[in-house]
Amino acid sequence: MALIESFKKQGDYLFRFRSYLPIPLLIAGIGFFIYQHYVEQYSYNAIYFWACFGVSFLGLIIRSITIGYTPKNTSGRNTKMQVADVVNTTAMYSIVRHPLYLGNFFMWLGLAMVTANVWFILCFILVFWLYYERIMYAEEFFLREKFGEAYLNWANKVPSFIPSFKKWESSQMCFSFRNVVKRETLGLFKLIILFFIFQYLHEIFTNGFDYFKLSKQGQIWLILFLAMIVVYLVIRTIRKSTKLLNVSGR
Repeated sequence: MALIESFKKQGDYLFRFRSYLPIPLLIAGIGFFIYQHYVEQYSYNAIYFWACFGVSFLGLIIRSITIGYTPKNTSGRNTKMQVADVVNTTAMYSIVRHPLYLGNFFMWLGLAMVTANVWFILCFILVFWLYYERIMYAEEFFLREKFGEAYLNWANKVPSFIPSFKKWESSQMCFSFRNVVKRETLGLFKLIILFFIFQYLHEIFTNGFDYFKLSKQGQIWLILFLAMIVVYLVIRTIRKSTKLLNVSGR
């Protein structure tokens, strides 16, 4: 099989399971984090921990800006097949072709950084790139086949993964905060949970396996965790029971 068909086939397969990529990476990260506490002297720094969260939150912001300006049937969470009614070329898509994957990268990079181990972080970057490179290839193959010259004209001037901010072009669509809340609250919920897990694991090892003793830092993350559960449940109820977050054309 020629490489072009091979990459396309691999990309289509990985596209369907892209939501599951974080699971083995997360398990590896937690395992390595525990190993560091057991075998090595893990150097915990509260400021660094918040900086890691900041990197992940940056990824969520990138995703939110992208989602806020995109129309219906583009930039979705579909897994069975590629879907695109139009080629997005403005807002985030005017500076980078795959802004959602760029957002994903930063969201998971922050978690990888929690280990404070250069080799683990580099391994994460390598795995992420090998995985998403195939997916991006398959998506672009689909868009080129469907939209032809319109897609190529846009792709020729917009970088695939590293943004070029000077190319920014405002969208004619207004920013939809409701659409962001509807689609990205789960992402924030997961981030808070995962960072709380890492913080709580650190608390357990630091306090001699006293599961109820928390430092001030641990208490802050516990409050954030509990508050986020409430927020998520409220928004989920609104989504399921009302049309308040529904936006026409989004």
